[in-house]
Amino acid sequence: MKFLVLGPDRGWHANQLRTAAEKAGDSIAFTDYEALSSIVGDGDMLRCDSPAGDLHAFDVVLTRTMPLGTLEQVTFRLSILHALQESGIRVANPPRALEIAIDKYATTARLHRLGLPVPRTAVSQTRADAMAAFEQFDGPVVVKPMFGGEGRGVMRIETRELAWTTFTTLQQLGAVIYQQEYIPCNGQDLRLFVAGDLVWAVQRTNPDDWRTNVSQGACCEQVAVTEAFRQLATTVCRSLRLHVAAIDLIQDAAGRIYVLEANGVPGWKGAQSVIQENLAERIIESFRAPIPLVGS
Repeated sequence: MKFLVLGPDRGWHANQLRTAAEKAGDSIAFTDYEALSSIVGDGDMLRCDSPAGDLHAFDVVLTRTMPLGTLEQVTFRLSILHALQESGIRVANPPRALEIAIDKYATTARLHRLGLPVPRTAVSQTRADAMAAFEQFDGPVVVKPMFGGEGRGVMRIETRELAWTTFTTLQQLGAVIYQQEYIPCNGQDLRLFVAGDLVWAVQRTNPDDWRTNVSQGACCEQVAVTEAFRQLATTVCRSLRLHVAAIDLIQDAAGRIYVLEANGVPGWKGAQSVIQENLAERIIESFRAPIPLVGS
């Protein structure tokens, strides 16, 4: 198979994928989103180009990242992915899946529609609406950027004064104000890592911070994948059409499980540190299976 990875050609993840593809006898190339271009109307075929060549020449286009850009830039990159998918190229994760997964509001709304438990969430565009929601929650909230990951920009807000200041700043920046009720979880969460039909579970623990991202100092431990977790991962990934994903869960003091988010461009360095199977090899192998139908 011929793989094209949209993302950096250097670093731990790139090296893992390169080694895994070469071991499987596959070819793999890398290119940046910023280098994508297209030509329309020159003959019968719409061309989608990159320094690695015509994107239609690859069997799988693997979306490893989605870098920041202007609205026009991000829209064009997603349009390229849509065009590839419509022409029959396997894109993973598909553009529609990325559009949902990189948007925390869209993800939370979809999880709720699937009947999955999510923390109470309020999304506002003005300080007044955000303050009204904060008062209604009547307790600490977690404020997150709509786009972003690895715990960057995430704040726990406990006082009305800090909420007022934070929401004022976000409104002035033209940001959407995304807040969720804070659910105490003793610095622990559970990450389900998915590649095709395969699911692994890793518990992340941070003894020094309530945030459980590895980048914030959390350590990992592999745990058994229960049938309930496997079904949850299957439900989320098939609904969003995610092929490679990470689904984050937390548990409250009463034992209730909440789904925090579904990551469509996940890293797996932390998970790999405690899982004996080579996850990059499993990712490459997973593309030899047919694309599952929604609801199957």
